[in-house]
Amino acid sequence: MSATTPEVVHLDRETVKRGLADGSILLVDVREPDEFEAGHIPGAVLFPLSTFVADDLPDPQGRRLVFSCRSGKRSQTAIAHAAAAGLPWREHYAGGILDWVGAGEPVAQD
Repeated sequence: MSATTPEVVHLDRETVKRGLADGSILLVDVREPDEFEAGHIPGAVLFPLSTFVADDLPDPQGRRLVFSCRSGKRSQTAIAHAAAAGLPWREHYAGGILDWVGAGEPVAQD
């Protein structure tokens, strides 16, 4: 495995849901602002991939930082950017908002 190809940890909906409920996960949504405003996982914070600067990621304050997007592709790109910057975060919600909505989970709108 090269430095540009970090090992990605794929999390399922139930793991993300539990982590949000118990406060152990900081979910970072890397979609664009219009996508986020149209509907996002409650508790997620917006950090668009199009303007991604790894050093500006929010401090997870002891929580697991987990990336999320529409389906899982952009969140894996965010992991690669974080790894390139020497940051340790390798987890993402593999199904993204499509999986969340498909399962009938609640969606927040801003």
